[in-house]
Amino acid sequence: MKGEQLFATAQKHLIGGGGAGGRYHPLLKRPLYLSRGKGSRFWDVDGKEYIDFFTGSGANFLGHDHPAIAAAIRQALEVGVICNGETEYHSRLADLVAEAVPCAEKIRFANSGTEATLGAIRIARGHTKKPKVLKFEGHFHGMHELIWFNCAMPAGEVRADGTIAPVPDTDGIPAAFADLVVVVPFNDPDAFARAVAVHGKDLAAVIVEPISYNQGCIPAQPEFLRLVRDTCTRLGIVLIFDEVLSGFRMCRGGAQEHFGVTPDLCTLAKALGGGVPIAAVCGKTEVMSVLNPTGRTIMSGTYTGHLTAVMGAIACQTEIAKPEFYPHINGLADRLYLGIAEALRVTGVPGLVQGIGARFGIYLGVTEPVTNYRQAAQTNREMEVKFILGCVKRGLYVHDYGHTMHHGFSAQHTQADIDHALGIIEDALRDL
Repeated sequence: MKGEQLFATAQKHLIGGGGAGGRYHPLLKRPLYLSRGKGSRFWDVDGKEYIDFFTGSGANFLGHDHPAIAAAIRQALEVGVICNGETEYHSRLADLVAEAVPCAEKIRFANSGTEATLGAIRIARGHTKKPKVLKFEGHFHGMHELIWFNCAMPAGEVRADGTIAPVPDTDGIPAAFADLVVVVPFNDPDAFARAVAVHGKDLAAVIVEPISYNQGCIPAQPEFLRLVRDTCTRLGIVLIFDEVLSGFRMCRGGAQEHFGVTPDLCTLAKALGGGVPIAAVCGKTEVMSVLNPTGRTIMSGTYTGHLTAVMGAIACQTEIAKPEFYPHINGLADRLYLGIAEALRVTGVPGLVQGIGARFGIYLGVTEPVTNYRQAAQTNREMEVKFILGCVKRGLYVHDYGHTMHHGFSAQHTQADIDHALGIIEDALRDL
C-alpha cells in the first residue's frame, strides 16, 4: 500500500514519519497520509475516502478547499507574497475580529495558538508586574514552558491550599518554571478561592479554556466563570480566555458571547482563519497598551500577519458573519449530539457525549456529566481504542493522541454527512 510505503520512506528524515508529532496516529501506528481534501471529506494516498471529524484539530472550520478562502489566497498571491509588512487588509481583519469578539478593543496578530498564549501571558505580566499564572488542571494552552503543565499527564498531588502540584507535560521543561505556575481543579470554587487567597498577591493572570475542548468538551459552570471574573476584577488580576478552540465555534463572539462573561485578554487561532496559519491576542485597551511600539512589552515576528493568512482569515470571518452560518452549525450539532446519545442508548454502551457548537467529546465508560479533568480521565481507554479504530475502518476519520480528545465538523458538512457519520458511529459502538 502506498501509505505504508510512504511511511517507510518518510522516516528517513522525519521523526515518526511526519512533520509534526501530533500528526502521528498512535492507533494506526503512523500518520494518515492525505492526497487531497474537498468540503467535508478527504482522501488518503491509497484513495480511501473519509468523512472528516478531525478538521485539522478544529482549524478547518469552513471545511477543505472552501471557495472563499481559496479565492482570498489567490488574491494574496496576486498582491504579492508580502512578509513582515502591513497592508489595508490587516486593518480590515482587525475590524472584523473587533466587531465579533467582546473583549477585542485592541488586537495583535500571531502565527499559532502557542505563540498567542505565550504573548498573552507576557502582556499580563507587563501590565501587572507580577510573576505567577494560575491555570486549571486539564486545560491546554500551547506547547511552551510557561504553561504546559497538568494537561494530559497523570494527575498531580492535591495540596492543602487547594492547588495541585505542577506536572510538566513534556520533557525539557526546567523545574524552575513550575514555581511560576499555580494549578487548580476546574469548576471548583472552593479550591480556586483558597488558591487565590494564598497566591493572589503574586498572580499576573488567570488563564482558562472557558470550554475545555482539549478534554473533549468540558464547559465552565456559568457561576464558576462569573466567580473567576469577579475575583480577577477585585484583585487586579488579568483574566485570559484561551479561545484558540472555542473562538467562533458556536457563535460569532465565541465563549465570551456564549457565557456573557468578558475577559481582559483572549487568544484566538484555528477558526479565526479557517485553516490558514494565523492567531491573535485580543484585549481591553488598558491591558493591551503595554505592547510595543507604544509600550515596553514586545510581541512581534517576521511571519506575523503574513498576507496569505490575513486574507484567508478575512474570507473566513466574512463567511461566519453571514446570518445563516450559525443556524447551520448549531442545527448540525443538535442532530449529531442527539444522534450519538441515541446510538449509545440503543447499543447499550455506557458513555455520554458532550458538545457545544461544532466540537464535542465522547466519554466511553462514563455515565455522569464530566466537569473536570479527573472525571475525563476515567474514560475506558480499551473501549475508546476499539471505537476509534472502528470509525476509521468505516471511513469516519477520528484522530487520537492517546487520551480522550475533541472531535468536530465543519461548515461544509451536511445533514447527509451527519447521518452517514451517525450510522458509522452506531456500527462502531456495536463492535464494543
